[in-house]
Amino acid sequence: MDKPDTRRVVLLGKTGTGKSSLANIIFGEDVFRINHFNDLKACISEGKTKSVNGRSMTLIDTPGLFDPGKSDKDMRPEMMRCITECAPGPHAFLIVLKVEKFTEQEKAIVTRIREHFTEDALKHAVVVFTHGDQLNDGEKIDKYVQQSEGLNNLVKKCGGRCHVFDSKYWKNNQQDEYRSNQFQVDGLLNSIEQIVMDNNGGYYTNEMLQRVESEIKKEIELNKLSSGDSSPETVRRLAKSAVLKKLLENGGWSWRKGILGLALATGLMAVVAMWINSKARVKVQIPEKEIIAQPAAAPVKAVQNTFVLIMDRLWDLYEKIYNPWNSFE
Repeated sequence: MDKPDTRRVVLLGKTGTGKSSLANIIFGEDVFRINHFNDLKACISEGKTKSVNGRSMTLIDTPGLFDPGKSDKDMRPEMMRCITECAPGPHAFLIVLKVEKFTEQEKAIVTRIREHFTEDALKHAVVVFTHGDQLNDGEKIDKYVQQSEGLNNLVKKCGGRCHVFDSKYWKNNQQDEYRSNQFQVDGLLNSIEQIVMDNNGGYYTNEMLQRVESEIKKEIELNKLSSGDSSPETVRRLAKSAVLKKLLENGGWSWRKGILGLALATGLMAVVAMWINSKARVKVQIPEKEIIAQPAAAPVKAVQNTFVLIMDRLWDLYEKIYNPWNSFE
């Protein structure tokens, strides 16, 4: 099990903002692999734990989780990995942005973060900028943020917390304390501790995170006898792997069985309606689409088309009503 005082921190942002490099700066060594854009196999969320300034910290890197153009379906496996790694919940989110123009693309990513983790996540968030060398001479990140209404509003919603790093030029800067990664790390750690204090020592959580944590604990209990002399950390890591495997392989099957029964019933009613109206070729309406009842010569094809359209509508309805990440529904 994680140490009681371990801080769980999730790094969020689009590909190319420097999340992995930032994680390595915080840890003080190259722990996370720096992914290349064409290295799809490397784009897997992972968590690493180390001691930073005397405190145990777990950083969860999420390569490209909220990249533009990525659908909810595409995001689902990585979201499952992220949720499993940070269960029962992160103490802080780091929203990672470059020191560059805050475009509609960046705004859209922040919107998706808020949609999937709710507005409460911002109470646990810090805005962290990379590529600090792009700041003007003598300029601090606070002044830079004030020049953009969008950035200013985002930082305010995150409690005014923001820091800036640079993976190339600020490694050993002795001339300017502010332009030193170590100086910024100290400030970031203080911000994380302030978040924990402001939330009475707690962390961000939601129903999904709680359910995943419950599954992890069940897995630990099931394997208690076979774990032997393994450390609690090892036992928990194996349990998390087992739960993640279930999520990725079987996630969502229970709700599919539920709507399948409804679909079969709806499909049967559609077949009856088609049979009654086949000679008159009466139009049978389905929201957003139309089906013309086929004559008896082609009943099988008509039934297939009807069933597919009904399943499409049921899927859309599910996506709107239920939490798409909740594979325990």
